[in-house]
Amino acid sequence: MPNTRADRLSKLPPYLFVEIDQRKRAALAAGRDVIDFGVGDPDLPTPSFILEAASKALHTPGNYNYTPTIGLLDYRRAAAQYMQRRFGVTINPDNEVIALLGSKEGIGHLPLAVINPSDIVLVPQPGYPVYESGTIFAGGVCHTMPLSESNHWLPDLSQIPENVLRQARLMWINYPNNPTSACANLAFFEQAISFAKKHDILLAHDSAYGEVYFDEPPPSIMQVDGAKKVAVEFHSLSKTFNMTGWRTAFAVGHPDTLAALAKIKSNLDSGMFEPVQRAGIIAMQGYDRPEIAELRSLYRHRRDVIVSALREAGWSVTPPQATFYLWAGCPAGHDSWSVTTRLLDEADCVVIPGAGFGETGEGFVRFSLTVSEERVREAAARIAKLAW
Repeated sequence: MPNTRADRLSKLPPYLFVEIDQRKRAALAAGRDVIDFGVGDPDLPTPSFILEAASKALHTPGNYNYTPTIGLLDYRRAAAQYMQRRFGVTINPDNEVIALLGSKEGIGHLPLAVINPSDIVLVPQPGYPVYESGTIFAGGVCHTMPLSESNHWLPDLSQIPENVLRQARLMWINYPNNPTSACANLAFFEQAISFAKKHDILLAHDSAYGEVYFDEPPPSIMQVDGAKKVAVEFHSLSKTFNMTGWRTAFAVGHPDTLAALAKIKSNLDSGMFEPVQRAGIIAMQGYDRPEIAELRSLYRHRRDVIVSALREAGWSVTPPQATFYLWAGCPAGHDSWSVTTRLLDEADCVVIPGAGFGETGEGFVRFSLTVSEERVREAAARIAKLAW
């Protein structure tokens, strides 16, 4: 029999969400009433103003052909206009923005475009698993930047060894952060940009949750002077507009990096379906519409319900200021996998163990607030009955 499995696959850690999904499906198959706080997939439909734009585009002759890998010029202009309106940042739609088939696609492909085998990539932990898997697929080596509650879930750049920095070519950061919900201010972004310039490292910022916030709107790293000379930033329409399945996103920043990413994409995928791009244009233009503000208000209500319930049950919880995730400290004496298992076995609630995001995530579990408030209250009642 031929060898049909590449060695690189053996280097991948188990994909966290697959394992959790298997446990969930087993519980559902047993007829249990499961409340799923697992994967961050919005439970409400895409807003109607976006659906109307998609419907119009679907019924427009000529919208069914291949599109440019980098995205339609209209789409790139809409992304540039969003960056100008939202952050006051000027982006050239010709060479400083590229369309993506979801930000996960761009994040996964970026290492193939910018690193060589054995180059080091600086990866936050706990963090989104694709930073690590993309590095592995490109033959790179991950160096973990631990995130800790004591440092407000920001990496301590001063702790990265000099010998690592000499080989590092790419650094990932992600704010508002998944899974911790932490936010970063412009002062940290300025520090990160200065650090990247000093050590000749490409800085990649994942801003997928930049419009899911409860108080002050989070900044963009592109607001830092000189950012476009050393950084790229990934923006997703998925979470802001309930468009996870549409697969529409974009990256902005360093033109040469985006050109390299476009070359990878042109060899591995095709351009985004035009009706999706047309809908995405309307979405980006409507980021400040009341429908989007109402979504944030809804997540705030859900957050408050589950935070109150967990605190009453003796958990250590800090209310998140952004994202629709709750990063909750485990009850004393329990690790994240035992808490996850017990919540599923005894309360029929699915959460994600912090250890699944890397060993520095141990001691926490992640709740995704993409569940109706009624179900959040039901889950809260079940969890309150558990003695820890």
